[in-house]
Amino acid sequence: MKIDFNRPFLTGKEVHYIYQAVYSSKISGNGEFTKKCQQFFQDKYGFKKCLLTTSCTDALEMCAILTNIQDGDEVIVPSYTFVSSALAFVRQGAKIVFADSYANNPNIDVTKIESLITPKTKVIVPVHYAGVACDMDKIMEIANKYNILVVEDAAQAIDSYYKGRPLGSIGHLAAFSFHETKNIISGEGGLLVINDEHFIHRAEIIWEKGTNRAEFFRGEVNKYGWVDIGSSFLPSEIIAAFLWAQLENLEMIQNKRKLLWREYYSRLKPLADKGNFLLPVVPDYATNNGHIFYVICNSLEERIALIDKLKNNDIGAVFHYLSLHKSHFYTGKHDGRELPNCDKFADCLVRLPMFYELNRDDIELICKIMAK
Repeated sequence: MKIDFNRPFLTGKEVHYIYQAVYSSKISGNGEFTKKCQQFFQDKYGFKKCLLTTSCTDALEMCAILTNIQDGDEVIVPSYTFVSSALAFVRQGAKIVFADSYANNPNIDVTKIESLITPKTKVIVPVHYAGVACDMDKIMEIANKYNILVVEDAAQAIDSYYKGRPLGSIGHLAAFSFHETKNIISGEGGLLVINDEHFIHRAEIIWEKGTNRAEFFRGEVNKYGWVDIGSSFLPSEIIAAFLWAQLENLEMIQNKRKLLWREYYSRLKPLADKGNFLLPVVPDYATNNGHIFYVICNSLEERIALIDKLKNNDIGAVFHYLSLHKSHFYTGKHDGRELPNCDKFADCLVRLPMFYELNRDDIELICKIMAK
């Protein structure tokens, strides 16, 4: 029996709501399903303002525009992350200053951030890897000290918390993903979260192609026109309708994924205790949202062997990011610092199958094969 790495989960209402959207005669963006999804996040997590986007990358690009990144501005980003965390700011002219991870945790090592700050530093981008929170109190303390903005890359962090506070609610801005590999999906899709009120007005304009169209439809102006830069960042109602079906079942989906995560952890702990690999670390200040289950092998060779062994048994396991500071695009622009922990995760981390319809028997089989 083949076990895929990922399998998109359908609640059963997606096509029903898409049908409603199609026959509502409003299938472009910012219709009723868009508004319902945005209101859901504002009500459940206390975000000040939410705007659906066509991807998390788009949400991050909006952040780069909103933070007014100019040529030569510096942005601190962990090297162990997806390219969008950096690319969104590079497109606006930023120089990326890459930070290392913790030795036992792929998240940004906050003890290294302050030494990377210069007069040109404008933004810090903490990435909540696997939905596990970065140390946001320390990051915000540093940001406030140096008058730097914080953009939370919460692509993987829906319904996860830092000291009881929802991830995405702590930085000035945040971005979420609804890509088909995430807990809550719409195929492609994302969300911009605005926690600093002074960004709200401009965010609506950027979202609507640089126009004040949103004000016009609220009756606040008698006509709308081109007033700023922007793009077509908002998704169609068809995407929002799909997403709404998922959000209605958020609690059910989250409970199942966390149960699967705990099943992996308990079954693999004896192997980890023998030194076969390391298991994920969830700090006391963070929660786990069941997004990814990974192990950290002792070497690149052991990781290759483990992935091959699982593949030979029809089990989809994959590695994750390559260190961005060593990427073909950025290697000549990096300042030459070694980032050994990022490189260790790039070489040694393996992601195991994780999706809603996975079951305990599947996990038992995976773990037995890993134990051979």
